[in-house]
Amino acid sequence: MPGLIGRKVGMTSIYSAEGKATPCTVIEAGPCVVTQVKTADRDGYDAIQLGFGERKDKNTPNALKGHFKKAGTTPKSVLAEFNDFEELKVGEAVDATLFEEGDFVSVSGTSKGKGFQGVVKRHGFGGVGQSTHGQHNRMRAPGSIGAASYPARVFKGMRMAGQMGNKRVTIENLQVLKVLADKNLVVVKGSIPGAKGSTVIIEK
Repeated sequence: MPGLIGRKVGMTSIYSAEGKATPCTVIEAGPCVVTQVKTADRDGYDAIQLGFGERKDKNTPNALKGHFKKAGTTPKSVLAEFNDFEELKVGEAVDATLFEEGDFVSVSGTSKGKGFQGVVKRHGFGGVGQSTHGQHNRMRAPGSIGAASYPARVFKGMRMAGQMGNKRVTIENLQVLKVLADKNLVVVKGSIPGAKGSTVIIEK
């Protein structure tokens, strides 16, 4: 499916004529440059490789320098592949005009990392009992995690404390509310994963 590499700008609200507020996210979608055209004959599959964001020449490996030089573009910080694109050539640019108001898109990104968290924050547990009757420091404890001599183990997938966030997340069927083509901005309804300034993939 065709798409673009973008950057999360932040969230805002759009108000209707009746005064109803709709939360939405602003994404800087492109411009992306075609850095490689992959074909089934040469590469085994058809795809378009896009590059987004500028990268300092001194921080670019020599192999990538040659790759970008062959494409006739400056070094890019992020590369991604998309399929089902119309005929494009190396060096061409794709921008926010790829999307139209009313389209439904999927947005992929890396969620905010929360570090090591307990079961109350990570899974929404209620804690153990109330604060009375000698609970002391057990308020946010997970409680029992299994039986005794049988099965004598903890089942896989048990909801316990651990690393939270910092995972690849895809939100599907987000409606495009506005497209500001002159500024390469796309406004989608609802929230998307990641912090402000993080890189996202937008696909139709």
